[in-house]
Amino acid sequence: MLSPTEEQLACLEGFERTAFRFSDFFHRNPLASKAAIKFQETFGASWVDFSTRRLRYVQGTEHIRNLHPDRGVVLVANHRSFFDLYVTSSVMCSETRWIEHMCFPVRSNFFYESPAGIAVNMVMSAMAMYPPILRDASRKAFNQYSVDVMVEMARRRGTLLGFHPEGTRSKGDNPYELLPAHPGVGQIVRLANPIVIPAFVLGLSNDFPGQVRGNFDGTGEPITLTFGPPIDVGPLLK
Repeated sequence: MLSPTEEQLACLEGFERTAFRFSDFFHRNPLASKAAIKFQETFGASWVDFSTRRLRYVQGTEHIRNLHPDRGVVLVANHRSFFDLYVTSSVMCSETRWIEHMCFPVRSNFFYESPAGIAVNMVMSAMAMYPPILRDASRKAFNQYSVDVMVEMARRRGTLLGFHPEGTRSKGDNPYELLPAHPGVGQIVRLANPIVIPAFVLGLSNDFPGQVRGNFDGTGEPITLTFGPPIDVGPLLK
């Protein structure tokens, strides 16, 4: 697995470097990576199922269950809630056994700038919120490492790489009106030629306590998760 150069590491400030090295260990060390996936398949999938099962409707699971990928898989999903990929990845972990490594690139603010961010990353995703993306233009040299390592991982069989092509949450009233896609996921797909799985999530809120409460008292909005058929982008790249 690629390592960042000293110049790229120099872009990380203060606690960011400590947070990055801690998270990086879980993706670089085979035993730690296996432990993280086992955590997702057991604890992670269980608490998500327990917290959403009364509201959740999942369609298209045959598209992920019957998949036997010979390379990395890139999941592309819309973005309405902070919890979209947590729920989506937990369903995938419970429905499949081909995932050996999982990561979701994330903006460095919060997840890599404080101990609380590391704690949330650990408990909610077993450090899957990786690699960090820096927003400050003066420090974006580090982002080239993030792109390069994602391309490497997306080529590797057993890897699930999750993306929100919109780049940020869509906050409009119409959940079917998507924001313009950012070029990042397209760049990864073009360079790595992975299998692409589209997904659409509807009904999750950004209020975690309210979301869980609504599942148990019946007041929550129905959660719909739909997986589309896998896309082999190879012919599209010619």
